[in-house]
Amino acid sequence: MNMDVIIITGASSGIGREFARQMDGHFHRTDEFWLVARSRDRLEELAGTMRHRTRIFAMDITEEESLEALEEAAFRHNAVVRMLINCAGYGIMGSFCEQDRGLETGMIRLNCEALTGLTHRLIPYMRWGSRIIQMASSAAFLPQPGFAVYAATKSYVLSFSRALGEELKKAGIYVTSVCPGPVDTPFFHIAEATGSTLSVKKYTMVDASRVVALALRDSYRKRPVSVCSVPIQAFWALTKLAPHSAILYVMEQMKKKGL
Repeated sequence: MNMDVIIITGASSGIGREFARQMDGHFHRTDEFWLVARSRDRLEELAGTMRHRTRIFAMDITEEESLEALEEAAFRHNAVVRMLINCAGYGIMGSFCEQDRGLETGMIRLNCEALTGLTHRLIPYMRWGSRIIQMASSAAFLPQPGFAVYAATKSYVLSFSRALGEELKKAGIYVTSVCPGPVDTPFFHIAEATGSTLSVKKYTMVDASRVVALALRDSYRKRPVSVCSVPIQAFWALTKLAPHSAILYVMEQMKKKGL
């Protein structure tokens, strides 16, 4: 007998946790939520608040053994992955040359390699109507000095997900990239611990609940990209119309003036 599951990585905090919280009140035909993150304690705390049956995977998905374990669980339980939501990721700010090399390359392993590997492993367990939601970022819209590797990883996620969506839509599987600006979660505060961003970005910050609600709505509508808030939508449009060099120059001048 098949088991319908929703899999959320990065579920222990921030946007991943908010996806679990909002979806728990709906998706009544889902048999289990599979919650994936490194912190077992936080996952157990979250699972204790949910009405759905949950299965906890306390693991580091940058390790190949963890991805193998998730795929094995899907096979063993005859899982049908109705939704895969990839939220695991991190970012650090500051000059590339001054940052810890391990942290910089770790972003690539988690934000890109783990996301790609897990998606590839789980697509065979999806069916017509399944959805994939990938957390990208508005940082994907143009190169960002001082946020270079993170922005590059999210540009990868956006490009990969849009191409994958085109490949899968004939199979009835739809992919949505979520590209928020600053979100009021621990992620943003951790990123700022290693550098600073434009002060104006803090005025465009939105709640995780708003980002997730729109992402779920856009996924349902089969939209390839979900962009929350009018300022970030305007920024996205600007990056399509104006030369990136001009935008980067203006951003640098704003930073010098403390804006």
